[in-house]
Amino acid sequence: MARPKSATHDLKREEILEVAANCFAASSYPAASMNDLATALGTSKARLYHYYDSKQAILFDLLDRYTQLLVELVAEVQSQGAQSKSSSKEIVHSLVRRFLQTYESSATRHIALLHSTQFLSMEQRALVVGRQRQVMNALGDMLSQAYPERVSAHNKIPLTMMLFGMINWTFTWLRPQGPLSYDAFAQEVIATLEHGFTSPNPEYQPHKP
Repeated sequence: MARPKSATHDLKREEILEVAANCFAASSYPAASMNDLATALGTSKARLYHYYDSKQAILFDLLDRYTQLLVELVAEVQSQGAQSKSSSKEIVHSLVRRFLQTYESSATRHIALLHSTQFLSMEQRALVVGRQRQVMNALGDMLSQAYPERVSAHNKIPLTMMLFGMINWTFTWLRPQGPLSYDAFAQEVIATLEHGFTSPNPEYQPHKP
């Protein structure tokens, strides 16, 4: 009979995933070994194998949970927008803010999603990429509803990818202690959606050291 999982099993897995994401971001997924992960966790490799049978299993669980989080985030924003009878634009704006809030607190997991998906098995990669497409398609539909005069069937995907391009790589340059916080940058993205670069963002306050 299989031994039942302890009450702290999921908690320990979450700790492993957090440390693994940090290690993958610091040295890359191929360079980080199970020994490296065990050392960073302050445990033995044998103990680490108690939770995951391979480094790939860790990566998949990391990306499986993270992409599910993004899918649930989109659904939550849509549901809240419908309940509050928000406009299509307000829902898009809310989603931009929520994406950036998530990226700020999950930067290393986001790095793994952008850089390490190719190291998954074909089936694992299909699941993760499928969720990414699900999120992209949902945002594309929202943009079409919010900006019908600008977003059409022939340019929806490029414009959706353009918006993701504005926010997905913030971990490479955006620092909370810099001129813009993540929240302030979200407002800049929203202002660009609404006005392009034709007028200043009234909500922007220059950083004062």
